[in-house]
Amino acid sequence: MSKSADSPTLPTDRVPAAPPPATPRHSRVTRWLPAAFALALAVSLVVSWAGYQRVRRVDQGMASLQRDTQAQASEARMVARQSQELSRDTAAKVALLDARLAEVAMQRSQLEELIQSLSRSRDENLLVDIDAGLRVAQQQAVITGSAEPLMAALKQADERLARHSQPRLDSVRRAVARDMDRVKAVGMADISALSIKLDEAVRLVDELPLLSQPLPRKDAAEVATASKKLVNSAATAKGGAGDTVSGWWDTVAGGWNQGVEAVWNEVRSLVRVTRIDHPDAVLLAPEQAFFVRENLKLRLLNARLALLSRQFDTSQSDLQSAQAMLERYFDRNSRRTAMATDLVKQVIASGRQSGLPRPDETLAALSAVAAGR
Repeated sequence: MSKSADSPTLPTDRVPAAPPPATPRHSRVTRWLPAAFALALAVSLVVSWAGYQRVRRVDQGMASLQRDTQAQASEARMVARQSQELSRDTAAKVALLDARLAEVAMQRSQLEELIQSLSRSRDENLLVDIDAGLRVAQQQAVITGSAEPLMAALKQADERLARHSQPRLDSVRRAVARDMDRVKAVGMADISALSIKLDEAVRLVDELPLLSQPLPRKDAAEVATASKKLVNSAATAKGGAGDTVSGWWDTVAGGWNQGVEAVWNEVRSLVRVTRIDHPDAVLLAPEQAFFVRENLKLRLLNARLALLSRQFDTSQSDLQSAQAMLERYFDRNSRRTAMATDLVKQVIASGRQSGLPRPDETLAALSAVAAGR
């Protein structure tokens, strides 16, 4: 190449080197091909491994399902085998029950034939029924302490004998009539009525006045009012409005009477004359009065329970103790005390044990007729 004349001359050692020649495009693509191939290979390996793992899991699930199916099948075979054995046992038991049922049916027929062959006559059956009914009624009378069951059994026996109408049973009817008269003559305690009386006595205990309880005092205002009315009535009766001296004298006399009456009432409230056989009853403290009333209630309630239990001796002891407490600690002049004492005495008189009658004549007559005598 030719250089221009005016361009400076550069030394040769400072001339820049020529740029490297440009790399072609297809050479760069060739450089990236191994990397892309390696990446695709890695992706394919990962996808293949994932697919392999999935297939492996599916195979494991199928194997587990197959094992479960086999276990269920073996269990079903075992259950079927047990069912077959149970059905065989059931069939054997049914056959045994049929045999026993046939045996029982045969025994029942034999027993019915035996009962029919050994059955008694109509009269003997009647006598046996009456005897059993009387004995049961006697036991009930002993348990309940009442003659009502025995009386009902005798009435029923008399009615059955009257319907039967057999001359050979007339002696039994006469014995039944005598036993009925003897049962009616025996007085039995009415437990329900006696319990009601004891409940009423228990209710009255809190209202009974004690000997140690002071009498109520009259109200001074009431006394003054009564005296004033007396004076006014006297003044009105005189009617002498003009007679000043007579009215003054009546006023003085009325005031004197009023004062004397007030003093007398005060003295009566402070002094009380009473005859007491047990002085310790007057010295009873107020806090001890509560326990006296409660002990009296307990005595009455124990007597009530003893009556209901047919323990007449225990009830009599408790009632006598209660009566002694009423006469010792409570005011006998009080109407309520007299009422409670009367109730206790009525229960003591009525709540006594009396011997229960026995239908011995009827039982003896039944035995004689059954024996043919």
